[in-house]
Amino acid sequence: MHSSWVPRGNYIESNRDDCTVSLIYAVHLKKSGYVFFEYQYVDNNIFFEFFIQNDQCQEMDTTADKWVKLTDSGVWGSHSVMLKSGTNILYWRTTGILMGSKAVKPVLVKNITIEGVAYTSECFPCKPGTFSDEPGSFICQVCPRNTYSEKGAKECIKCDVDSQFSEEGSSKCTERPPCTTKDYFQIHTPCDEEGKTQIMYKWIEPKICREDLTDAIRLPPSGEKKDCPPCNPGFYNNGSSSCHPCPPGTFSDGTKECRPCPAGTEPALGFEYKWWNVLPGNMKTSCFNVGNSKCDGMNGWEVAGDHIQSGAGGSDNDYLILNLHIPGFKPPTSMTGAMGSELGRITFVFETLCSADCILYFMVDINRKSTNVVESWGGTKEKQAYTHVIFKNATFTFTWAFQRTNQGQDNRRFINDMVKIYSITAANAVDGVASSCRACALGSEQLGSSCVPCPPGHYIEKETNQCKECPPDTYLSIHQVYGKEACILCGPGSRSTQDHSVCYSDCFFYYEKENQSLHYDFSNLSSVGSLMNGPSFTSKGTKYFHFFNISLCGHEGKKLALCTNNITDFTVKEMVAGSEDYTNLVGAFVCQSTIIPSESKGFRAALSSQSIILADVFLGVTVETTLQNINIKEDMFPVSPSQIPDVHFFYKSSTTTTSCVKGRSTAVKMRCNPAKPGAGTISVPSKCPAGTCDGCTFYFLWESAEACPLCTEHDFHEIEGACKRGFQETLYVWNEPKWCIKGISLPEKKLSTCETVDFWLKVGAGVGAFTAVLLVALTCYFWKKNQKLEYKYSKLVMTTNSKECELPAADSCAIMEGEDNEEEVVYSNKQSLLGKLKSLATKDKEDHFESVQLKSSRSPNI
Repeated sequence: MHSSWVPRGNYIESNRDDCTVSLIYAVHLKKSGYVFFEYQYVDNNIFFEFFIQNDQCQEMDTTADKWVKLTDSGVWGSHSVMLKSGTNILYWRTTGILMGSKAVKPVLVKNITIEGVAYTSECFPCKPGTFSDEPGSFICQVCPRNTYSEKGAKECIKCDVDSQFSEEGSSKCTERPPCTTKDYFQIHTPCDEEGKTQIMYKWIEPKICREDLTDAIRLPPSGEKKDCPPCNPGFYNNGSSSCHPCPPGTFSDGTKECRPCPAGTEPALGFEYKWWNVLPGNMKTSCFNVGNSKCDGMNGWEVAGDHIQSGAGGSDNDYLILNLHIPGFKPPTSMTGAMGSELGRITFVFETLCSADCILYFMVDINRKSTNVVESWGGTKEKQAYTHVIFKNATFTFTWAFQRTNQGQDNRRFINDMVKIYSITAANAVDGVASSCRACALGSEQLGSSCVPCPPGHYIEKETNQCKECPPDTYLSIHQVYGKEACILCGPGSRSTQDHSVCYSDCFFYYEKENQSLHYDFSNLSSVGSLMNGPSFTSKGTKYFHFFNISLCGHEGKKLALCTNNITDFTVKEMVAGSEDYTNLVGAFVCQSTIIPSESKGFRAALSSQSIILADVFLGVTVETTLQNINIKEDMFPVSPSQIPDVHFFYKSSTTTTSCVKGRSTAVKMRCNPAKPGAGTISVPSKCPAGTCDGCTFYFLWESAEACPLCTEHDFHEIEGACKRGFQETLYVWNEPKWCIKGISLPEKKLSTCETVDFWLKVGAGVGAFTAVLLVALTCYFWKKNQKLEYKYSKLVMTTNSKECELPAADSCAIMEGEDNEEEVVYSNKQSLLGKLKSLATKDKEDHFESVQLKSSRSPNI
C-alpha cells in the first residue's frame, strides 16, 4: 500500500502505518520571514518533526528543536519558525511505530502560512467546492452546506433542498435517500413530578433523508412514559423531579433519604453513576470532527436509563466525546498518610458493539496541561470493567472518545456501532457524595463522631476505634484500614518502610542450605541495570530495540528505574523522578522503552517511545522459582554450573491492561558468576527474545560476581608447610572454584614451633643401639652363670652315685681341691631368667632340682 500525505478538504492528513513520509515545500524568500501552520498531533506512536533545509540540503539553525509537541484530542495547536532570505525547503515528516496490529492516529496539518515570499505574477482559479468573489484574493472560501461550486467559481450554487443536499466544500449536489432507522435516535427526558420519564425520538441533524419516498420510514411517536430510575448513590429525591446530592456528613443509597453517619464513622466520599436519566452535573458531552463542523453542537452521548451510550454524530468518523471533571482526590481522614502512593481510583464498566474498525479511547488530563491516552479498545468488546489508579492529588479530566471508523467518510454507514458505559465510579473524589459510611479512628476524648487521622502505618482497632501501629514487616492496605487484617504481611526476604506504606528489599538476603548459611549482599547492584535487547523489525521493516531499566532494590521502596517518551536522550541521566513534568517520564522497579535507532529512519539521534511500567510493586525475594503465580520454568535459562542457588526477585504492576487482566509481573533471576565482575550482564530467555512470551510476564537473568554469597569459613582450607629449623608455616587458600565474594577475609599465615625429623631419628637410633648392647651383655652374663651351675650339678650327681663316697661324708666331696670356696652362696628354688627361657625351649617341666647350702665338714685342724 502506498503511504503518503492525503488531502482531506481543509486539512492534510499524514500516513497511518509505520512508514516514514515527508511533505516537502520549497520557497524562495526575497527577505526573511516565517512559516506558520496549525496541526493536531495526539498519538505518541507516531513521530512528527518539522525542519528546514537550504538549497545545499543542510539543516538551518532555526530548526534546532524540530520535534513538534503533542496536542490534546480535538485541539488544534500552532507552530511557527523563522525563515531566512533565500531558498528554504520545508519538511513535515512523520514516522509511525507499530508494535502490534493497531494503526496510529495520523497527524493533521492545515492553514500553512508563509510570510516573506515574493508575490506571484499568476493567479490560480479556486478549486471545486470553493469560491472567491474578489479578484486576486489571498484565499478561496469554502462553500457552505447544501451548496456547491465548480472550478474558478465566484459564488456557490444552492441545491434543491427538497430533493438534494451537499456537505461543506462540495462540488455537486447529492440526491436525498429514503429515511431509515439509522437516521434517528431516542433520548430520555428528565423525570417529572410523577417520577416518570418520556422516550423521545429525534432526527439526526442535519437531516439528509426524505420521508415521502417509497420504503422510507416515519419517525416513531414520542411521549411513551416509563418509570424513572432511582437516584445514583449519594443523591436523594426530595419530592421534586430531580436528584440532589446528600449534605456533608450524610449518606444515601439513592433510594432512601439521606441519613447522618453513625458515631465512629465517616462518609465514604466519591461518585458512583449507575443510573442514567440525566447527565450528571460534572459531566459533559460533545461531538468533534477534524475535517468538518457537521457535528458541532451535537451531543456525542445519550443517556439511556441503565447506561449511557454514544450518539449518532454527524458522520462515522466523528469523535463522540464524554468528559468527567474531578477537582481532586483525597483519601479518607483515617487513611491520611497511610495510603502510600495511591490516592484514589476510577472504575467504569463498558461494552462496544461494532461492525467496523471502531475504537474507544480513555484519556486523562492532569491540571489541564495535556490529554494523554491511557488505554484504548478496538472492535467489539464484551462487557468488562477497567480501573485507573490515581497517584497524585491534582485536577483531573477523564475523557471517553468513541469513533466508529477512522477512515475518511462523511456518511453514516455504521450508525448502529456504539459503546455503552453502564457505570462510572470515582473513589475518594474531593467534592464527592457518600453512598455509605466507614469506620474511622476517634480521638482520645471521643467527642461525638469526630474522626481523627491515624498516623502513617496505623490501622483502626475494632474494639476501641483507636489507631494502632501495624506489626513489623507488614504494610497497610490501600483500600481499608479497619482491623488488624488491614496490615498485610510483606513477602519473603522483604521488610516494610517505617510508615508501613510499602515493602521493599534492603538488598541483603539470608538462606539456610544443608546446615550451611548463605548470606547475599546485592547492594552493589542496587543501582539501575540496563539491557538493550534486539534488534526487532516491524512489518514494514522498521528496526527497533527494547530497552529495559531494572532497579533491583530501589531505595527503601522508592523506584529508581526511569523510562521516557519522545526524547532523543533515552538514557535520562539528567532527569529525576520528582520532576513536576512527568507526563513523559515513567518511574518503576522495571520499565521498558522502544528505541528507534538513528540509522533506521534517518534521525539524527536514537528516539525513545512507548515507555511502559512492567513492575512498580515489590513482592519478595527467595530461592524458590514460584511466588504469587509467577513461575520461572527450569528450561527458561541455562542451568547454573555451580551448586550455589540462584536468588529470585519478584515484582508486579499496580495497574491492569486489556491484554493483561491481572497486570504485568516480572521475575529477575540473580546468578553467581565470578567471571563477570561489577554490574555483570543481564539477559532474557532465548525462547522469549522480547523478555516475555505472553506480553504479561517478563523474565530476566542477571549474572554477576556480586550475586555470589558472602565468603565464610567454609569457603577456604588450610595447608601446613614443612618443619624447618624448628618452625612450621600454615597457609589458608580459597576453595577452587571460588563461589563467594567479600564476607570474611583469608586468615593470615600462621607460624608455629615444631621438632625436626632428624633429631627424632637420632634419638631413636641411640635408644635402639643401647638396648641391643644391653641385651647382648645380659645374655653373656647369664650364660656364664648357667655354665657354672651345670658344672656343680654334674659334680654333685657324680658324687652321689659313687660307691666310694658314703652319704654321711657327702660334704667332703662337695669341694674339690683348687675350687673356689663359695660357702656363703645360697641358691633358691626359683629359676633364673635363662633357665626359664631354657625350660620353655626344651619343654622339660618334670625334673626340677633344688639348690641347698653346702657346709664345709673339714675340721679346722686339717
